[in-house]
Amino acid sequence: MKSVNELNKAIEMLESRNAFQDDIIEQLNHEITLHQRQLAELKQQVSLLANRIKDNTPEQDAKEEVEPPPPHY
Repeated sequence: MKSVNELNKAIEMLESRNAFQDDIIEQLNHEITLHQRQLAELKQQVSLLANRIKDNTPEQDAKEEVEPPPPHY
């Protein structure tokens, strides 16, 4: 059977581990929050780029209307 002193040391060790884990969890939560913001920004930028490409790419139907087909002999 463990003595009171040994039990107190074990409790202190567990409390120390718990505090360390709480700190690590807080740091990880902060990193996840930053990554979520960056991901949202990147999604928005990709969407804007896709829209710009779509706006600058002539559609096939519009191209045919601008340039009539050459005459056939």
